[in-house]
This record gives sequence, C-alpha cells and structure tokens, in this order.
Amino acid sequence: MQKNRKHIRHLCEAALIAAIYVILTYLCAAVGMSSGAIQLRFSEALCILAIFTPAAVPGVALGCFMANLLTGCALWDIVFGSLASLIGMLGCRALKKHPYVAPVPYALANMIVIPFVVKLVYSAPEALPLIFLTVGIGEIISVFGFGIPLYLALKKHACRIFK
Repeated sequence: MQKNRKHIRHLCEAALIAAIYVILTYLCAAVGMSSGAIQLRFSEALCILAIFTPAAVPGVALGCFMANLLTGCALWDIVFGSLASLIGMLGCRALKKHPYVAPVPYALANMIVIPFVVKLVYSAPEALPLIFLTVGIGEIISVFGFGIPLYLALKKHACRIFK
C-alpha cells in the first residue's frame, strides 16, 4: 500500500510540474519569447526541481513535449527539444547534491540541440554560431537567473512540498 501511494504521488508531482511548464511556456509564447533563434522560457527554471524530486525529470520532459506540441512547433522540434530536456534533466538529477551547478547539464543539452533544430527545421537566416549564442544566453538566464532564485525559495519549504 505504501509503495502505491509513493508511486501515485510521483505521478501527480510529474503531472503538476508538466502542467506548470506548459503554462509558463504559454506566458512566454504570448509575448513571442518562447521560440526562435532568440528564446527565453521561464519554464526552463523548473529544471531546478530535479534537486528536490525525481518526478521533475519526467515532469519537465513531458511539459516540454506538451508545450512544443501545443504551441505549434514542428515535429522535429517537438521530438528533439523534448529529448534535449530529458537528457538535461537526467544530468540535473545526477547533480542534485550540487544545486548551483545542477542546471548546467540542462542548459548545455538545450544549447547544443536547439540551435540545430532552429537552423535546420525552421531555416533560420541567422548563422549557426549566432543561434548557439542566443539560445545559450536564453538558457543561462532561464536556468540560473530564474532557476537559482526558485531553488532558494523552495529550499526553505521543500521539506513540506516534496516529501
């Protein structure tokens, strides 16, 4: 019985994280910040949740998949963007004992994969090095500028939120 409760809680946490990711991405999409060569997603800050719960790994990956699907991204963006998020989240979870460097794998996975998607799938006119730079800056702002403050806020209350 206890194992079932834990499994259900894990599923609920993952679903909630995915839903929050989608909502935050929609907010960014509403002002044109969530896609393209220059992108900034508040939702990327949720990668920091991997420090607190393993449910964040599938939650963020599923949230990325759903957000990309619902905002009209191309199929290859949906697939490779979600894979980049999943790989990055696995790295974040592996570094959970080092919260200030834990977001690095997430940022790197997206900084490496997304520029190729933007250039090849969307035929972005910008040079690939420029897309690497702009996506990289957006990732750094998202995962560190928004993610670390989220970590600090949750650190005080994590024992009550993520048991």
